[in-house]
Amino acid sequence: MDEKIKVEKKVLSENDRLAAEIRADLAGKKILSLNLVSSPGSGKTSLLERTLKEMGRKLNMALIAGDVQTENDADRLTRAGGRIVRPIVTGGACHLDAKMIGNVLDKIDLAGTDVLFIENVGNLVCPSSYDLGEDMKVVLISTTEGDDKPLKYPAMFRRSSVMIVNKIDLLGLSDFDPEKVKKNARTINAALKIFEVSCRTGEGLDVWYKWLVEAAQKKKKA
Repeated sequence: MDEKIKVEKKVLSENDRLAAEIRADLAGKKILSLNLVSSPGSGKTSLLERTLKEMGRKLNMALIAGDVQTENDADRLTRAGGRIVRPIVTGGACHLDAKMIGNVLDKIDLAGTDVLFIENVGNLVCPSSYDLGEDMKVVLISTTEGDDKPLKYPAMFRRSSVMIVNKIDLLGLSDFDPEKVKKNARTINAALKIFEVSCRTGEGLDVWYKWLVEAAQKKKKA
């Protein structure tokens, strides 16, 4: 057991070193980087599709789409208008890591990019431990899940800066309580910025877009 712990610490230490290099490089280029994390089916790809279609003229976006076995999400983002979209197929791994991100970024010309989105593998456990060099983690939860998710997966909500509650058009069709999920999340992380949206109807997305533009502008001035 002690040897296993030592190996895990060494892996995470190397990951943190690479993540710091990525963060410094992106900071030098004034690029806002967001790591989107959620359970499978919460709507990460749908959020990015809408953001690309409706904000593509205001923001230059690059996207990395992680998936366990397919490039389906990357294909969707390309069809949505993504000019720079790169897939990472982990081959079974339950998370992205900084080495994977670094290898992709080495092959992308990010000149003129305002925002780099990293769509992580659908999982609320493993991705919480891996820094990818992002400015912030953005955690998504949908109204078709349990409103106690923040309590079940506290590490992810503690390490995130933003929480997006998706599928609010389906409120009332289950026992999901939006006030309860916000209370649970803020019990874990009182500083969480929270958005409530529907990627299907578009409700609430204007507030997300406004925040995104302001965050990108703030990064340019940093």
